[in-house]
Amino acid sequence: MNKIAAIAIIANLALGASAKDYTLKSPAGNIGVTVSVDDSIHYSVARDGKVVVTGVGVGLNTADKTLGEKPSVKKARRTSTDRTIVPAVPFKHSSVADKYNQLTLDFKGGYGLEIRAYDDGVAHRMVTSLPSDSVKVAYEKFNVTLAPGNKAHLQMPGGFKTSYEEPYTHKNLAEWTVADRMATLPALFEVGDDVNVLVSECDVEDYPHMFIKGDGKGGFSATYPKVPLRFGPDGDRSVKILEESPYIAHTVGKRAYPWRFMAVGPASTILEQTFTTRLAQPQAFDDTSWIKPGFVSWEWWNGAIPYGPDVDFESGCNLETYKYFIDFAAKYGLEYILMDEGWAKSTLDPYTPNPDVDLMEIIRYGKEKGVGVFLWLTWLVTENNFDLFKQFKDWGVAGVKIDFMDRSDQWMVDFYERVCREAAKNGLMVDMHGSFKPAGLEHKYPNLLSYEGVRGMEQMGGCRPENSIWLPFMRNAVGPMDYTPGAMFSTQPECYASQRPNSASIGTRAYQTALFVIFESGIQMLADNPTLYMRNDDCTSFLASIPQTWDETRLLDAKLGEYMVVAKRKGDKWYVGAIRADGAKWQNLDVDLSFLAPGAEYTATWIEDGVNAPRQAMDYRLKSGKMSAGDIFKANLSRNGGLALILEPAK
Repeated sequence: MNKIAAIAIIANLALGASAKDYTLKSPAGNIGVTVSVDDSIHYSVARDGKVVVTGVGVGLNTADKTLGEKPSVKKARRTSTDRTIVPAVPFKHSSVADKYNQLTLDFKGGYGLEIRAYDDGVAHRMVTSLPSDSVKVAYEKFNVTLAPGNKAHLQMPGGFKTSYEEPYTHKNLAEWTVADRMATLPALFEVGDDVNVLVSECDVEDYPHMFIKGDGKGGFSATYPKVPLRFGPDGDRSVKILEESPYIAHTVGKRAYPWRFMAVGPASTILEQTFTTRLAQPQAFDDTSWIKPGFVSWEWWNGAIPYGPDVDFESGCNLETYKYFIDFAAKYGLEYILMDEGWAKSTLDPYTPNPDVDLMEIIRYGKEKGVGVFLWLTWLVTENNFDLFKQFKDWGVAGVKIDFMDRSDQWMVDFYERVCREAAKNGLMVDMHGSFKPAGLEHKYPNLLSYEGVRGMEQMGGCRPENSIWLPFMRNAVGPMDYTPGAMFSTQPECYASQRPNSASIGTRAYQTALFVIFESGIQMLADNPTLYMRNDDCTSFLASIPQTWDETRLLDAKLGEYMVVAKRKGDKWYVGAIRADGAKWQNLDVDLSFLAPGAEYTATWIEDGVNAPRQAMDYRLKSGKMSAGDIFKANLSRNGGLALILEPAK
């Protein structure tokens, strides 16, 4: 639960009838905001005195009102808050400092603006106190202009129906025109001098997720999916939207709207920031003792076909195969297995298991071995059978993976929250696939351990280090990410060839290992075949020792789009992960270990690229030694390579 120590200082400011500027600084004074109220409401953002966001226009249009046009301020209030948040599931930090200065402007007409200045960025939201219980929102204004000459890093889907798995596009912002595709959030912008702006949102409730469109002039504006009114059939996984309303949300008059935030600073600020933790709603329930993050052995990616002299049964979607997966999980201390499509007799019926599977025996056997079971479902069968959560609780299921939402309109956003609420009532954890980005719901309902919404290893040869190198600074920067790493077949891109059940990944074995340190997820999949993991026992034992939650996260070194080095702490152990994209055969990196406790000696174990890794990506070395604070670890990364280092206080 949150531990709060807040100081509120409220001041009524002298207000004139003409245009007025209000200034706001972050607690350390490095972030400055100037809010201008004239014919509209807009603000600029400066870092260390240099303007990086030249304009953010805000407002809200309902069916019968334009809020923010010719605004008239009734009252301005300033508050300061300094509190500590202790997340139930710590994805980056076990203790999050939430320190900011806030300006609240109340306008005539029943609306207001709350804007916060943090030392690592800015957030704002609209608030309304309209008398009606039925408000139709036509549009929320969010028009942004950045300092000239910046580069945009964007995920650009073909429409509002998207699984958020498109590769990133990189272009100058001024070249992003109205005719181009829109982009999802989060979006990242480089504005020079090692200053970046990460744009996203939080506390999206009873409202659609935002997309953005370029204006061809160095700026962008919001666009939103409409409220769906009528649906039609579309197979066993989803529905077609046959009719939409002209508005984006049908909501209530008294409410706060989603937070729109911009993290501002160097690459370390972008990776380490915790806006979705700080801006999320309070935790919805107190008892989180039953929520257990962990590793998951997953059968879909590898085809569910273990093989070899110890497999004397025909592998597939059957009892023997899943018991084998459970035995593997128990051997390495993995917490769960996931039963993907095929465990049920029909994707339309979540109550009748496939008779070849014997689900009740698998759950019983898993409990005997200390391994829980997650079950895969489509969102459609979930919606049509919402009492399945109680049934799964009675069966002894640990959690659910819900798939193919591929939408982020108001109805679907509500579906996510209804799922998390009902799952929590029945002690079930949740993993969302075919999903939009995290936006704080995972903190309100900490049983929501991960989201997909990423171009991960399910894309096989379409999942490349040159794209994944951006994930810690974009998609994963705003919340947990189910990328499904852990391939044991590793290749360089020019020789990639793969088909299930012989699935493979691009990048070296050391690169794959490093992803388990770098990527954040409350449930981290081991996507490959138990047979291959057990044949690579040294690597698998190393992987299985990496935590899924963290006490501290620090970016040690990075060049966006090229390489990165991160250090994470769990208790008194440190874990270092480094990856790089394609390029020269080798890159030398000096990893400064000054973050270690002074005077203490550490036992170091690491996996690095082998001498032939630039051509044969399977080549890796497992090494060990002694290290201490102040040492410089000489890392040598292959192209598409990596490093994973574990540092434990010597006994």
